[in-house]
Amino acid sequence: MATWGLILETTVGLGERKHTEAYVMAHVEGGRQMALAELERRARAYTPEHPRSPKRRRLFRDGDGFLLVVDGAWQSHATRFSAVELLDDTDRPTPAERVSDEPVAAEALAAATPELPPPSVAVERDEDGVPVKPAWLGRTDLP
Repeated sequence: MATWGLILETTVGLGERKHTEAYVMAHVEGGRQMALAELERRARAYTPEHPRSPKRRRLFRDGDGFLLVVDGAWQSHATRFSAVELLDDTDRPTPAERVSDEPVAAEALAAATPELPPPSVAVERDEDGVPVKPAWLGRTDLP
């Protein structure tokens, strides 16, 4: 099953510092049509930062994407939305290797689960109700 990246390319900055940046809005698992449907939903709901006082908004479909053109009082701003297939990702977690087909014993799962304090233990909190000491502080099972 393919993984599709929903990409937003927009102009940011003002004056001489204006440039285009690309953002990955989301990933969609499935077919191309499903990715395009989600991309269209997001393109229709998107409100760009510029122009501040939009006069006209036009959404165009182009192949595997959309182009949103918003006319302002002084100039137009464009945002491109693309659905592209993810081929490689250096930050994608590696799938866990399955050593055998035997089910994992409950004792092994319990041993791998970190010990958390029981909910009845009083936790010191500040005036906003936030714990003073985070629950993860001091855990040895975290990287």
